[in-house]
Amino acid sequence: MPSEVHRRAFLQLLALAGAGSAALPGLAEAGSGFPLVAGKKAATIVVSSGDHPGVRRVAGDLAADVERVTGVRPAVSFDVVPAGGPVVLVGTLGHSPLVDSLVAAGRLDVGGIAGKWETSLSQVVDGRLVLTGSDQRGVIYGVYEVSRRIGVSPWYWWADVPPRRQAELHLPGERFSLGTPKVKYRGFFINDENPALGTWAPAYFGPGKAPGFPNGFNHLFFAKVFETMLRLRANYLWPAVWGRAFAEDDPLNHATAQEYGIVMGTSHEAPMMRGIEEWNRHAVPAVRDSSGTIVTPGHDPYGGTGEWSFRRNGDAIKAYWTDGIRRMAREGFEGVVTLGMRGNGDVSLPDGDGIELMREIIAAEREILARELSTDVPQVWTLYKEVQRYWAQGLRPPDDVIVVFTDDNWGNVRKHPDLSLPPHPGGYGLYYHFDYVGGGRNYKWVDTALIANTWEQLNQAVSYGNDRLWVANVGDMKGNELPLQFFLDYAWDPAAWPVDRLSTWERSFAAENFGAGLASDVAGVLHDYGRLQSRRKPELLNRLITVNPDGSIGYDDQASPFSLVNYRELDRVTQEWQDLSARALRIAARVPAAWRDAFYELVLYQVQASANLYALRRAEFTNLLYAAQGRASANGLAAVTEARFADDLALAEKYNTGIAGGKWKGFQTQPHIDYGDVARYGPNAPWQQPELNNVALPDVIFPAVRRVDLPAAASLGVAVDGSSEAWPGGPGRPVLPEFSPYQTAPQQYVDVFNRGRTPFRCTVSAGAPWVLVEPRGGRVEEELRMTVRIDWARAPRGTTTVPIAVTGAGESVVVDAVVRNPAGPVRGFVEAGGYVSMEAEHCSANVGAPGAAWRRIPDLGRTGAGMTPFPVTAASRPPGAGPRLEYRMTLFTAGPVTLWAYLSPRSNVLQGDGLRYAVAFDDAEPQVVNITKATGADDMTMNRQWERTTSDNVNLTSTRHVIGQAGTHVLKVWMIDPAVVVQKLVVDTGGLRPSYLGPPESKRFPW
Repeated sequence: MPSEVHRRAFLQLLALAGAGSAALPGLAEAGSGFPLVAGKKAATIVVSSGDHPGVRRVAGDLAADVERVTGVRPAVSFDVVPAGGPVVLVGTLGHSPLVDSLVAAGRLDVGGIAGKWETSLSQVVDGRLVLTGSDQRGVIYGVYEVSRRIGVSPWYWWADVPPRRQAELHLPGERFSLGTPKVKYRGFFINDENPALGTWAPAYFGPGKAPGFPNGFNHLFFAKVFETMLRLRANYLWPAVWGRAFAEDDPLNHATAQEYGIVMGTSHEAPMMRGIEEWNRHAVPAVRDSSGTIVTPGHDPYGGTGEWSFRRNGDAIKAYWTDGIRRMAREGFEGVVTLGMRGNGDVSLPDGDGIELMREIIAAEREILARELSTDVPQVWTLYKEVQRYWAQGLRPPDDVIVVFTDDNWGNVRKHPDLSLPPHPGGYGLYYHFDYVGGGRNYKWVDTALIANTWEQLNQAVSYGNDRLWVANVGDMKGNELPLQFFLDYAWDPAAWPVDRLSTWERSFAAENFGAGLASDVAGVLHDYGRLQSRRKPELLNRLITVNPDGSIGYDDQASPFSLVNYRELDRVTQEWQDLSARALRIAARVPAAWRDAFYELVLYQVQASANLYALRRAEFTNLLYAAQGRASANGLAAVTEARFADDLALAEKYNTGIAGGKWKGFQTQPHIDYGDVARYGPNAPWQQPELNNVALPDVIFPAVRRVDLPAAASLGVAVDGSSEAWPGGPGRPVLPEFSPYQTAPQQYVDVFNRGRTPFRCTVSAGAPWVLVEPRGGRVEEELRMTVRIDWARAPRGTTTVPIAVTGAGESVVVDAVVRNPAGPVRGFVEAGGYVSMEAEHCSANVGAPGAAWRRIPDLGRTGAGMTPFPVTAASRPPGAGPRLEYRMTLFTAGPVTLWAYLSPRSNVLQGDGLRYAVAFDDAEPQVVNITKATGADDMTMNRQWERTTSDNVNLTSTRHVIGQAGTHVLKVWMIDPAVVVQKLVVDTGGLRPSYLGPPESKRFPW
């Protein structure tokens, strides 16, 4: 069916009216359409007893959903159509005599869906509502579409979204289809599930059934997962793996998947329908010495050495795999079989990375499939981490195998299919992450996805023909509801969601869960939450990454990545979070009581807790800075840090015990503050969550705050904007950042503080009347911040240094204010403070070229939109021949300058040796920058350069240029390769100061 039908329907569905309204869009007016519920009577739901199990089961879900909305439960009849009253016929083409008879009689035209994959059809025929489909899931999706239309959110159970109550339900009778999905297999991976899901699920649903493994997930748990998948139109699952074995943890798990109509898989590192834990529970690996001789025997159920090694224990491994395929054949469940092999614990193979070994492994797996089941069963080979090396070296699986490319674990696709080669007949897939455990650091706590970034990467994948199988790592699932739903919606119909409709999708999500009355405000908060969160994972708020003089990467896990002293960066980003939290709390006050639990789960907790974490980190790192300076105020900041830590615990406790009647007890237990605490939990602390013996530890404040033992006597201290030093005692004479009439940086300041317990009075005297200090003095108990401004009407032209004398407690400190007041007209962006800072979207000109142009992607940058070439499949261009962006500016500085390009941390997705762009000032020869080579980031080895770019969420590259004379100039940025995303450009003329996000954007005047 045409995808436009689906798009219209989805908009209609998701523009839902608010709670308690008289009618929902997607429903007909009372007295018209099909009467699902009218006059307190419900239509009878009729399904054939011989239809698929999933279809028979979903008929009951529809009855339950109608009851949730109206209080009236429809009867479900098998095979028998009642003589009177409205009827809903639910059935699969070719499996429902009730539906097939309508087709045979010419009453129902199924020409648009017959033979297609997962394609639904609903239509009123002879007064009866027919919900049918080309196959089992086509019917199921059509039934759940009705549930969504009547006001039941897919998240009604997992996020406690209540239904919108209606007395009557009338459905439109016109022919309708959701269309055929673009991506055939669409699903997710429950992964990294400890401690949150691993604590909550066994307590809520009961323990696993495998003897000795009570923490396994049973079929009651997976039933809730499967239902939610189908309501979201997913069909494919990789089940949890860490300490869990899907098939062993409950013998009913596979049967439950079959009952629901779910396609089962196993993760990229678990071949042949067997999770690695099935091996680990029953095998003890042999221990070998350096020569390879066994010194401690091992064992496994297949008479082998217990080693997860194809070279050393191949017969046992193949027997183990054979049992997995035999089980699949015996139980008859639908699945996609993972091929290949990785090392135990999701690491590289212990046998090395030779291509011949992987070829031998895949051949053995295929032989087992051919012997025990069939090679016609869908199969997948995932090029995760080092496995992609085999593909690069030319290894190709059999034609019918789906080849799954992956992201780099941080939302950046690593490689696209080569469009210059014939397409792989088995098609391509994508493994994507919204959760990750590994270097540079885990991110598991809250949703950190940016929809714009997800869209841009998924759009690339589709454009390069990647549409056979998509799976997203969603961690615990709960907490990643929004990005997961977007991922699945986009996989279903990418054409429905072009970039200019992302805000529509966000409002749709909010409307479906909280009603139209709150939709815009809720969507706005969720949008800004994603934008702020994407700057840096919250787990990384105590890691400063620097480039050492020798080019190596340095980590400081007891420092803020945001500058405390330059551009008031940490203050500004913290305030953005506080403002967002205040907005969310104002909305919370308007949310009807029945929706408050859902609002806390889907919106408020993650916003409040993240804002609180930023406030904690600001207090913590300011405390450490102030303690080093000897400030009396450091002690108060230590108390603030501890108060914010208590708030963090309280917000989690509310989640665990204060909402939904305690339903989610134990779920909000993910540590997120104590990363890097090597002294507490060992050498893995720089990347791994706080844990000992694989059990998560409760958070503590790390780094620990400091308290200053203050002398009784007053003592003068002075600190200035742009410096972490303090005077008296600091090096040289303090100098404020340069003043300019064109500056956009926050106003310069001088802090006068007390290093003792006794208050004192201070005075300030500026060496020129046009240098204004406010206040000019006063009583200092702990500290006093003085803002320094310039009266530009009186300031002389040129550069002037003005002393500012600060006196108090018997001491004096002189601070220099460097004032630059340039003459002459200005155009474009204007230099101030020794730099020009420009958001990439604010180009002066966007000059296209045949077949390619730069396009703006909103919010894709850390501080604004991103600019990237379109179409994403455009051919690479010679330097200077592609489309270009121009940035016009006025520079007061001549001579050498450095251009810093802030680029999204994209991998080298193309077939060359790196992604490239070109840049030049005015008419100079374009300089070519190979981003991959310039940064040194390697997503295969996951080196520290790669950890830096992914952790900082930016590729920062530089070029040197010579400006012949001060005046107006034009910076030009050319596309060479597609997939490059330019976020921001900063020209350093000598005054750029270190910061995470770069300086605020410069002033811009008409050209």
